[in-house]
Amino acid sequence: MENSQPIIIKRVKRYASNTHGGSWKIAFADFMTAMMAFFLVLWLLSTATPLQRAIISGYFKDPVGFTETASPHVIDLGGTPTPAPERTQNIEQDGVMSEAQPQVVSAEEISTLSALLEFERMEMLRIELQNKIEESPELQRFKDQVLIESTRDGLRIQIMDAENRPMFDLSSARMQPYFEDILLAMADTLALVPNKLSISGHTDARQYSSKDFAGNWELSTMRANAARRALVAGSYPEEQVAQVVGYASSALFDRADPFSPMNRRIDIVVLTRKAQQALEGEPNNAWGRDAERPAQEDPLPAGEVRERMNLFRDGPLQMDELKQQ
Repeated sequence: MENSQPIIIKRVKRYASNTHGGSWKIAFADFMTAMMAFFLVLWLLSTATPLQRAIISGYFKDPVGFTETASPHVIDLGGTPTPAPERTQNIEQDGVMSEAQPQVVSAEEISTLSALLEFERMEMLRIELQNKIEESPELQRFKDQVLIESTRDGLRIQIMDAENRPMFDLSSARMQPYFEDILLAMADTLALVPNKLSISGHTDARQYSSKDFAGNWELSTMRANAARRALVAGSYPEEQVAQVVGYASSALFDRADPFSPMNRRIDIVVLTRKAQQALEGEPNNAWGRDAERPAQEDPLPAGEVRERMNLFRDGPLQMDELKQQ
């Protein structure tokens, strides 16, 4: 008996394992990379100091102009920024490519902007140093001995002796360990700005002498130089030190008490550009070092010079005499 039931053959089409492709894997990898970079940026911003964030922000606002007043490279890739071409790439309505019109900025505006930028940099440095002192348990014990203030010449950091806590051994330039820790902690923060330093030593009115030096002038100079060595040991660039000088007791902090321990101090001044130029003898006027200067008047005879300057008279020069001259 023949079987009349039809025979049904099912053929299952098998697909290769990579039928859908791997594009989704690439997209997912790109997404994960972007998320990792995003969270890395957030982490860097949360750990960066206010001064570092200000430096990075200033670089991205003006990459070319920023190098004139700050660190030359945020990330040194070995190249240098170049100015824009003489012609723009914007085609005007008439189809003729026009030359770019340079923006004219006066020297006064440049000086003002530079001063404002430098003031902001000094203020950020002051905040950063104060935060470092407040956040460090070792430095917080000595915060009463550290005075940070803005002056005409720059940001001044004064580290003073306390009654029972001197910075140096008596009549010596040997530094106490706590004072060395203060300088080492400040060195990396001071190195963040390109401004140079002036370091000066001061003593009180007591007269010190030893086999190593003759008096307070030598002692104050040696102590200032010891502070310089500590900063350099803390990774501060040695070429950024513009001046090391000793004042002995000629510039007392507490003039009412010449023997006060506050008069024994080390002054570190982060110099402004103008103060640095004055210190290094650079011209700060309209004429450069080699530029032609206006002709001077013929010199006066010696007798007339003395008469005008009133060098050999006793007592102050009266206003009536000034008017007559």
